[in-house]
Amino acid sequence: MTSLLASIKAALLGPDSGAATTAQNASAATGAQSESAMSAASSASPASASAAAANGRRHSPSTVEELELELLLEAIFQCHGYDYRGYQRELVARHVRATMRRLDTPTISALQASVLHDAEAWDVLHRALYVDPALMFDDASEVTLLRMSLGACLHGAALPRIWLADCAGAQQAWTLAILLDQEQLIARTEIYATLASDSLLAEARQASLPMARMTELQAFYVRSGGIGQLLDYFDVSADGTRAVLAPRLSERITWAQYNLVTDASFNEFHMILGQRALPAFGMALRQRVLRLFDDSLAPFGVLALDRELEPTDRVGSHYRALASHLPWYQRRA
Repeated sequence: MTSLLASIKAALLGPDSGAATTAQNASAATGAQSESAMSAASSASPASASAAAANGRRHSPSTVEELELELLLEAIFQCHGYDYRGYQRELVARHVRATMRRLDTPTISALQASVLHDAEAWDVLHRALYVDPALMFDDASEVTLLRMSLGACLHGAALPRIWLADCAGAQQAWTLAILLDQEQLIARTEIYATLASDSLLAEARQASLPMARMTELQAFYVRSGGIGQLLDYFDVSADGTRAVLAPRLSERITWAQYNLVTDASFNEFHMILGQRALPAFGMALRQRVLRLFDDSLAPFGVLALDRELEPTDRVGSHYRALASHLPWYQRRA
């Protein structure tokens, strides 16, 4: 692992680093426009992107259940505006069946009727189809790579920006904020954490930790290389039962509703973390999102994916790997 981390650090600080600093500083002026740009992107027409996602459907229904699933996804898109038609069918079907059991609906058609007419039922299904919630420091390998790449990637930028695409909840963003603080970068770095629905957004903004879980999270923190007490980064409630991220860290997180399937690029970033969102996407939708990330990443920025880029990925030539067997990449000039 030591040699791996050394190779990643060397890659990030390679011969292009001087050019990276110039390019990143040149792009810093766009930071002040981020809020208006994000708003414009979210209101953009989804027609063309939705058509591309729909074209990613690779089969015609061969059973009643498959037909019901296709109709459910079309109904969700038409009624709620969320396009899951380009997602991997096996994964979607698994989450749909789990939701059927939870809501005690006997068929997918019955579930469709519920999510069209009952806001609570739709919220249950939407959460089931979304990225699994993260716990703080729950992925030691991810944290290790972040520790090594944050400083080398961001120190040269005047106003560094990181995008957590389809953020896996408040704790993923809190982990990143703590790591940035340890790198002495939090005071000038903006974290953009986007989620797919208003209910998930409200939940993330109001999130807190039960103190009963702090021992478990401290163990994750230490396992991933953390030093000291995780609680030092939190404020504890007066009754001692809950903890919230300290304001000096939480104020660096911009939460926003954003749809990876339909919305356009809204800013330029020096790091994009999308590895938790991508596994659910089918081939056509994955290509669409990779192009979106490519449009949004600054020269020499870092892109974290769920698996290695393939020769068929149209944006693959724009990147060089930071390690031979890990799907973390640096964008070329």
